Amino acid sequence: MANAEKTAAVAELADNFRQSSGAVLTEYRGLTVKQLQELRRSLGEDVNYAVAKNTLTKIAAKDAGVELDTELLTGPTAIAFIKGDPVLAAKSLRDFAKTNTPLIIKGGFLDGKILSAEEINKLADLESREVLLAKLAGGMKASLSGAASLFAAPLSQAARVLGALQAKAESDPSILAAGPEPVAVAEEAPAADEATETPAEAPADAAPVEASTDAETTEG
Repeated sequence: MANAEKTAAVAELADNFRQSSGAVLTEYRGLTVKQLQELRRSLGEDVNYAVAKNTLTKIAAKDAGVELDTELLTGPTAIAFIKGDPVLAAKSLRDFAKTNTPLIIKGGFLDGKILSAEEINKLADLESREVLLAKLAGGMKASLSGAASLFAAPLSQAARVLGALQAKAESDPSILAAGPEPVAVAEEAPAADEATETPAEAPADAAPVEASTDAETTEG
């Protein structure tokens, strides 16, 4: 490979490292051209799967400020540069490797952290971002639905009570008039008490008058 071609290849690899949140290094020896095409399709548009020479990969990673385990740079290497959901990428690689045994996951990195092949397989076991968001949305919807039920129940009960009272009032209008009666009785109560107290005081005032009259009659 000419120096110009090497320089261009390193620059392209370095850009892929910079623009990706993670990458998975694989050994693809034994895969056919058709299998490689199927793998690229299964990875989707958010993953760039590129075959690269180990020496150029090492230089490009260093230029991009990415630390790679040099043990990963052995044998034929193809790199899956991840720009989307890393969980989906890990799942696609793992599932493809199950049915296409020549593909071997060697390791990689994610958000600056070096990952082993075992850690990438564990990443593949996680739920994808879309699934987590769907669960979150479902939980929020359930919470809102529960809250709506709590608020709606008292209102519906009140509506039924008011409707029953209205129906009863229409059939018997005296129900509406019966309300003020206790208030009227309570207001007249003090007057009744005063009327009761007045006759009780009368005999006390009358007794001296009658006694005086009887005394005058006796003296006469």
